[in-house]
Amino acid sequence: MNTRKNQVAYITGATKGIGFGIAKALLESGMKVAISGRKLEDVEQAKQALGNQGVLALQSDVRNFADEEQAVAKIIQEFGQLDVVIANAGLGKFAPVDELSLDDWQAMIDTNLTGVFHTMKASVAALKESKGYYISIASLAGINFFANGSGYNASKFGVVGFTQAAMLDLRNYDIKCTTILPGSVTSHFNDHQPNDADGWKIQPEDLGQLIVDLLKMNPNVLPSKVEVRPTKTTN
Repeated sequence: MNTRKNQVAYITGATKGIGFGIAKALLESGMKVAISGRKLEDVEQAKQALGNQGVLALQSDVRNFADEEQAVAKIIQEFGQLDVVIANAGLGKFAPVDELSLDDWQAMIDTNLTGVFHTMKASVAALKESKGYYISIASLAGINFFANGSGYNASKFGVVGFTQAAMLDLRNYDIKCTTILPGSVTSHFNDHQPNDADGWKIQPEDLGQLIVDLLKMNPNVLPSKVEVRPTKTTN
């Protein structure tokens, strides 16, 4: 599968950070993109920042399956097809397990894990039609546990397992599935404000380029799980 001008990608959680960087890279590679987020104002601002041309802005909360169904329907209505889906929406709440609130646990599971399933479930028919590509953005926290990360670890371990199993289910439809596990990324995750001290981290555009490269790979090759780390741990 090679990127070309008539291909269409859908990226969830694309108003900033990783999702925005991926959308920018795919646009620059010649694709059309649909981007979504929970607040329409934020998605519209991201669309303007991306240059508007070839961008569809959608309001969707991945925790709500009906939202994702509607988003995919609008993509098909606007562009006529859907070739690549990147399930990127996610959040993190960190606390010792005995202090982690029920609400924070549920928010992470519903967004990070169930949301990934909702995006897949809503788009799989379109991907069967296009023989497309489904990519989830997990985390190195999906294979490495750490203190204060019980809820986040659980959700991201789940994303890795889900995507790998989905890969086995869907490969016979000529759908590729990959999960990407980034390490430290410069983003707004967990209310972080990107700054000059983040220079050593993976940049959102780096992950965008990684996805462009995945889409250019020989159709017979499937990197089903990709771990990505910063080269160094400080500037």
